[in-house]
Amino acid sequence: LHCGIKRRKPDLGWIVADEPCVAAGVYTQNRVHAPCVDLTRAAIQRASRLQAVVCNSGNANVCTPRAATDAAEIQARAAALLGIPAGLVAVAQTGVIGEPLPMDAVRQGLARLPAVTSREGGDAFAEAILTTDTHAKQWGAECVLEEGCVVRIGAAAKGSGMIHPQMATMLAFITTDAAVEPGALQALLREATERTFNAITVDGDTSTNDMVIALASGRVAPGGTALAPGRSGWDRFAGAFEAVCDRLARAIAADGEGATRMITVVVEGAPDEAAARQVARTVAGSPLVKTAVHGADANWGRILAAVGRSGLPVDPARVDIDLGPLAVCRGGLGVPYDEAEASAYLRGAEVEITIRLGMGEARARAYGCDLSPEYVRINASYRT
Repeated sequence: LHCGIKRRKPDLGWIVADEPCVAAGVYTQNRVHAPCVDLTRAAIQRASRLQAVVCNSGNANVCTPRAATDAAEIQARAAALLGIPAGLVAVAQTGVIGEPLPMDAVRQGLARLPAVTSREGGDAFAEAILTTDTHAKQWGAECVLEEGCVVRIGAAAKGSGMIHPQMATMLAFITTDAAVEPGALQALLREATERTFNAITVDGDTSTNDMVIALASGRVAPGGTALAPGRSGWDRFAGAFEAVCDRLARAIAADGEGATRMITVVVEGAPDEAAARQVARTVAGSPLVKTAVHGADANWGRILAAVGRSGLPVDPARVDIDLGPLAVCRGGLGVPYDEAEASAYLRGAEVEITIRLGMGEARARAYGCDLSPEYVRINASYRT
């Protein structure tokens, strides 16, 4: 619903479960972070259980004298409305940094939330968590673990600017009716985040409030036992879980502030997956690569230069680069290609850059977007 943090758009929502759920979370690594991050981390660490997540957009509630007090009050009020312990409520917030949260508006909004809460409220929640996003981001999956046993995964996310690996200005909430052991869910969320949400970049900045929370209700338990590595159905569930995260991560990258194209960087031939991710993220985050894509300029030298500064000891003489179907670099040297064809490819909605390092068998990918004048306009007047 709209409570008054923003001028007109929805800015307050919650996810409520019938009973406590197994919970897991990952959070921003920025040393400057909002009290709601500490509050939510503590709630999950205490018992690996949550029953509700309340989220506001339009104000990050960080770097103000009352930020911690206000976050704790939101948690307590939401818990009282639901008749559950405060420790079962997570708080997520996003928006402008350093401005006081209008708590009178939030209090009134919280009081109105129960009346508008329903099983059909997913679309409204996805809208309420947005900031500069141009559209809501949701995805889901059904996964057949064994005959007659189907689990569901549903998720919503927000993110558009201040996006970079090690958590970006993004929030994501993932729910499933599967029974999952607490440690297994935490490990799965961390691993999936590393390959998806931590593989996106828009502008090289990370923010103060980022978190991804997963809730597992336990209503579906194959064979009467909770899912965990090594047990029947785990690999299928883990694959579906990561696929949902990946789809949301791609949606965030594609919706980067001012973006006109999505960029996928695929790195192959790395000594290990971590090294491949390191190179892919460096290229995807390069302002020079991003602006070249925006200008439809097949400037492969910028890509090779970004590979060279990634921190991996690459041998340029072994590096190949493709822009989509076009070979532009072989062994660190340019090869003949049709400039007009390359430019036309770079004008498409999605651009894929493939880099082969010749150092091993591992591969990884990163997602980004082009850098346009519109990004400057949005962020030059973000508060106004």
